[in-house]
Amino acid sequence: MDFVFNEDQEALASTVKRFLMTEMTPELIRELWATPTGRSEPMWAMFAAQGLTAVSVPESHDGMGLSEIEWALLAQTYGYFAGPEPLLDTALVAVGMLDSLPASAWRDALLRDIAAGAARVAIAHPVNPYVSDAHVAQVLLCEREGELHRLAPHACTWQAVESIDPSRRLFELEWQASASTRVASADEAAPLFARALDQGAFAVAAQLLGLTQRVLDVAIDYSAQRKQFGKPVGSYQAVKHLLADVAIHYEFARPVVYRAACAIAANDPHRALYASHAKLAATAAAQLAARHAMQVHGAIGYTWELDLQIFMKRIWALSGSWGDTTFHKARVADTLIEARAPIGPARTFELE
Repeated sequence: MDFVFNEDQEALASTVKRFLMTEMTPELIRELWATPTGRSEPMWAMFAAQGLTAVSVPESHDGMGLSEIEWALLAQTYGYFAGPEPLLDTALVAVGMLDSLPASAWRDALLRDIAAGAARVAIAHPVNPYVSDAHVAQVLLCEREGELHRLAPHACTWQAVESIDPSRRLFELEWQASASTRVASADEAAPLFARALDQGAFAVAAQLLGLTQRVLDVAIDYSAQRKQFGKPVGSYQAVKHLLADVAIHYEFARPVVYRAACAIAANDPHRALYASHAKLAATAAAQLAARHAMQVHGAIGYTWELDLQIFMKRIWALSGSWGDTTFHKARVADTLIEARAPIGPARTFELE
């Protein structure tokens, strides 16, 4: 398996990184916390101008027609800057669901609107207890008794649910299912929800990778500046070990996430296994990074003024999104243990 990204993929990620470095600042994130929606229409328009909303949309619908492999780098970069907008839910997960539906006037128009940055889509998936960004969505894709329903915002009511991360806007929905809202039967919708789960878990895993790197960078910078007994605290072995442990977990999680991207893009029969493994590995690395970064910072790490809180809160919030650790461990166990998968050093490539 070749995990090396080509020049075009690296160039795309580098361009997006430069854009986000300038526009997606901690100061902007704090400003959005205080707004009614927590979202920025000018920022979403800039995402569209950069082509981010069109990455997965088919070329036949004015998109770029790229896959999860490109998103592996883009989502990681987006996570590094703790982007609050529902970019991945709309431009990756929702597009994947829509692209799997039969062609229709509303579906084709919605795909074009997503590519142009004219629509956000919120997804009510059974694995998520709450719906993210329902308040700014132009369309909601919801599950009811296994069926897939398409709703306009005015067709449902929602109640806001507080999140540990002020950038996360979560809602409980109330709505009525009908024949007019149903777009796929339970049998037709099952593979759509299954793929959406894998894409969502992968998207969160990639963002957690970026957050791990960001928290590690913040901790390294602080340990080089903060002095104790006349020396930077980063020069002490105990602090070095804390940060080295994070770096090791990050490096072990990164290829796992990239493997999940390849599996989803190729519709690998073991796609669910790789997606869950990626979510588990990235979550473990990110949570360790948050814990050790707090130790490196000491008491100042708890203060509101420090930007560290932005990234730590995002880690804690995303860790339970698109399936928590218990859920994904069960999925891995079902594949490896219950299904008696061929595993072990001598069987490494038999899952390929």
